[in-house]
Amino acid sequence: MSSLQRLPQRPSQVRRSLWFERVMALLALANLMLVLFDLSYIPLRDFWLQGKVKVLSFTLGPVQVPGFFIKIPLPPIAKWYDPIKGIEPYRDTQQYLQRVGDLETQISLTGVRSPQVAVMLQDLQRRSEEIIDTNPFQLANKTGSLEKIKNRMREHVFNDKEASAKQAFRRFWSPDYLATRDGLVFFDSEIRPLFETNYYRPIGENGEFVDYFGLLDFPFFVLFSLEFLARTWLISRRHTGVSWLDAMLWRWYDVFLLLPLWRFLRIIPVTVRLDHAKLIDLQPIERQISQGFVANIAEDLTEVVVIRVINQVQSSIRGGDLAKWLSQRPVRPYIDLNNTDEVAALTTLMVQLAVYQVLPRIRTDIEALLQHNLDKILTQSPAIQGLHQVPGVEKLQTELTQRLVKEMTQALYDGLNMALEPDPVGDELFRRLIQNLSEALGSEIQTKQTLQKIQSLLTDLLEEVKINYVERLSEQDLEEILEQTRAIRQISHN
Repeated sequence: MSSLQRLPQRPSQVRRSLWFERVMALLALANLMLVLFDLSYIPLRDFWLQGKVKVLSFTLGPVQVPGFFIKIPLPPIAKWYDPIKGIEPYRDTQQYLQRVGDLETQISLTGVRSPQVAVMLQDLQRRSEEIIDTNPFQLANKTGSLEKIKNRMREHVFNDKEASAKQAFRRFWSPDYLATRDGLVFFDSEIRPLFETNYYRPIGENGEFVDYFGLLDFPFFVLFSLEFLARTWLISRRHTGVSWLDAMLWRWYDVFLLLPLWRFLRIIPVTVRLDHAKLIDLQPIERQISQGFVANIAEDLTEVVVIRVINQVQSSIRGGDLAKWLSQRPVRPYIDLNNTDEVAALTTLMVQLAVYQVLPRIRTDIEALLQHNLDKILTQSPAIQGLHQVPGVEKLQTELTQRLVKEMTQALYDGLNMALEPDPVGDELFRRLIQNLSEALGSEIQTKQTLQKIQSLLTDLLEEVKINYVERLSEQDLEEILEQTRAIRQISHN
């Protein structure tokens, strides 16, 4: 959509558009928070019901602090939201707790050993055994709560978690036990909260638990549906060559706000909207993601391309292309773009540069080096060493070597200058020399033994290059390369 033409907007329109984006982004964020609360409500219902947070045991110096609960004052969120999830009090456990409350009232009126209390205790013993046998906690996936109840009751009554839970309840709900121990206080503080977490949740005709969250989500669905239709229609009107369907595909991420399934995916359009509304800045995250993606792609491409090139070169060598090239019979015609022999032109240019520019600057150094070598040779000669006894011979030797060196360097320089002057005959002789040299070298190389040895060495060399350098090339610091690329791009933009 790079070819889209968009009408320019006035500053006031831009401000209104930004405020609209922010309002819709905040509404989408509120909807996402509601969705996340709904998804986490069942696992966290015990907290919303009782407001207790368990603090694990820890060591503070020499003191070992055991785990304990912190009570947080909360509004009755569970009372408000349980109907949305179809949660109802479980009848059996609710009646059990009601029976315990009646027992406490009766004990306060008539005492523990009254006939009325005895009847209630027998009823509680029976109900306790039924709860252990039927496990009313299973439907709410609270079987762990029942196990905690049984373990706490065993430990409180028998101080043994391996004892019988039924016997523990039978002994606990007895006049003798309640008369000697403060059992009801233990029940209200340790057992009652676990019973209260149990609930009943009916199953609907679709085979799933009853859930009325869709009623809360429906107003958001209507709002975002109308916004999606209006926004995509405006996009199709503002941009030439864009249909309404293309505009919908342009805003594909907004579709997640309209889906009744996988509601957690609404985090995608919410994040995008918050970024567009300039409420958050995703540029650092986008840069890191794109940098990591490009780095991985670049590493793979580097390794694949280099290995591909080396494999093609090895295949060409094994296929005999080297021998054909040496015999001056190219495998395919060479394409010349400018009717110029670039190799010859470059060679001529480098030679001219060396002769006309470089040699005059280093001529003194060359003469000094030649002078030193000639003096060294003459000094080591026995005949010259004997002549050194004659007066004036050493001075004459120095003058002769200096003159000889100057004449040699001048002759060499003049020869090179003459060689560079236009000379058709000399050029033809030089071309013939190069051609004969190439033919002679090629014919010698093309001998079976030599050619096989060269091909074997070249293929082995390329294989070693793949093993030793290609992986190192692909593993080099691509982060630094990408950082340099961004710096160059920023400089070019400035």
